[in-house]
Amino acid sequence: MNFAPRILGNTNLKVGPLGIASSYGAPARAYEEAFEKGCNYFVWNSFMKGRSKEMLKAMRNIIHAGMRDRLIIAVHSYGHNSLLNSYYVKKSLKLLGTDHIDVMLLGYYSWKPSPRVLQGAKRLKEKGLVSHIGMTGHNRGMIGKMINENLLEVYHVRYNAVHSGAEKDIFPFVSEKHNPGIVAFTATSWRQLMDPKKMPPGEAPLTAADCYRFALSDEHIHVCLTGPKTLEHLQENLKAIELGPLSSGEMERVRRIGEYIYKGKGKQK
Repeated sequence: MNFAPRILGNTNLKVGPLGIASSYGAPARAYEEAFEKGCNYFVWNSFMKGRSKEMLKAMRNIIHAGMRDRLIIAVHSYGHNSLLNSYYVKKSLKLLGTDHIDVMLLGYYSWKPSPRVLQGAKRLKEKGLVSHIGMTGHNRGMIGKMINENLLEVYHVRYNAVHSGAEKDIFPFVSEKHNPGIVAFTATSWRQLMDPKKMPPGEAPLTAADCYRFALSDEHIHVCLTGPKTLEHLQENLKAIELGPLSSGEMERVRRIGEYIYKGKGKQK
């Protein structure tokens, strides 16, 4: 059974299970093929590497082909104040040649965004420039509390077999009443899960598809991000969709490897 498209929380946005992150070097053709295969959640902009010109080219091609309604555009804004956030959104709209951003992501936050930032984001939504407001960050406890307060509509959270703490800090706060879109990032734990040197004795490393399947096998995860570097890299990652949820045996193996790496790193889970 493969992974089917799903609705991103309470946003009513229909998304493919794998989302595409920019700034990893993939050419426009890779992004367009991802879209053709149903991966329509595109995250544009990176704190480290800025805006990907190749993803911009792909999105503009998709928009010009008359398929804007199928493309879900999420844009990071790192301004941490309402004026800069407004500037980034308007600049993105101009570059893309579209009239709205589907998800404006406040990022990265280790603390709760200030009332002024939240109010500024809501004004952009009221003007129709932004359809939904989200946030990305590593403070799981804070995100869990924000979900309980129904503050935002989408959250990007770290979730993988090494760092699975979202299962106790975030997922329990999700309910029918509090149901934001949850997007997982760093599924490979910065490729640790694919590193033969980090495996338990006699254990083969995971594939990228194994890592994405782990995240998507949890019902709380609506989208798992992948950052392809090449067209071939993307095609390899897309196998996760066809393979579908992990079996109980596969899940046990992935968790065993993740736990082994976690204990070896000695970091807080």
